[in-house]
Amino acid sequence: MDIKNMTKKLWLGCMSIFLSTGAFAQNAVEGTTYYLPKTALNYTLLIERVTTQPGELSMYAGRFLKKDDVVSKATTAYRILKIQMTSVGVADTAKRFTPKIDAKHSINSMKVDENSGILLAVNAEAKRMEKPAPFIAAPKPLPLNPRDYMSQEILAAGSSAKMAELIAQEIYDIRESKSQLNKGQADFMPKDGEQMRIMLNNLNTQEAALLQMFEGVTEKDTVETTITFVPSKAVDKQVLFRFSKKFGLVDADDLSGEPYYISIEDLHKQVENTAIDTSEKKSKDDAGIYANLPGKIKATLYRSEKQIAEYEVYAAQFGITAPMDNELFSKKLLTSLVYDPTTGHVETISTEMIKK
Repeated sequence: MDIKNMTKKLWLGCMSIFLSTGAFAQNAVEGTTYYLPKTALNYTLLIERVTTQPGELSMYAGRFLKKDDVVSKATTAYRILKIQMTSVGVADTAKRFTPKIDAKHSINSMKVDENSGILLAVNAEAKRMEKPAPFIAAPKPLPLNPRDYMSQEILAAGSSAKMAELIAQEIYDIRESKSQLNKGQADFMPKDGEQMRIMLNNLNTQEAALLQMFEGVTEKDTVETTITFVPSKAVDKQVLFRFSKKFGLVDADDLSGEPYYISIEDLHKQVENTAIDTSEKKSKDDAGIYANLPGKIKATLYRSEKQIAEYEVYAAQFGITAPMDNELFSKKLLTSLVYDPTTGHVETISTEMIKK
């Protein structure tokens, strides 16, 4: 047998021994490489779009209904109903670590987010995070077709002016009927309150459908949009987004939109944790378990020059990152850590002696 084949067989033999022994400790750890997070700011905007289509007979609204404020051409308008900020953690690729899984360290399990790779817990169950409920728009009412509520005489009108006159007269008749019902003077009064409600609802529906011929149709849609900003340093009124009443959310460099600015102030206040080794000297027996000591920042949102919102949050990238005390993962102690996935800070820590 030549030397090359002998070396190959010896290597395969060693691998089979490793897989039949040491692999069990490795399998007990759910992900041996992880990231610590940096903190992103999510600004969620609730935006309403109002679209108005003019009525077929809008030019006659003033003449027959004394209405001079109806639209004569299609319009679309946007407005922001609500702005809300939440902080979330995103993987910081500069903070990638691998723990030591061996007989010298009591690291039995690790919980890592399956999507981002962010460390959630060591020797413990991860903190349960409640996700914000997704926005669900209210159901739209079924559209009305005005012609479903027109008499044969109206439908047979020979000109738009004649049709407008007849429809306007029908609208006035409907309003008179509603007035008589409310006064108790109608020829056919309902027997009870429920029947009264049904009759008034039917008359209101007929009036609304016929008015569409003059006033047009207005539709409202509400959508939710999230803008993510990851601060890296203090900034003073940086453009976060622009918003136009005509076009809605536009690019940050689109001058058709009004600017919304963000300012970030470093408050120079860090979370404290005595279990984290902040000394500059790195231990030779580094277990590879790190945590963030996030710093506090103030995020202020402006609409042009007017301040509209202010938040104080902890952000991982405005603090420091350091290893956990190696004694916590010695053969004598079993330490459980639960992390905040937004900042990478250790929220809870517990230890117990390992019985021999």
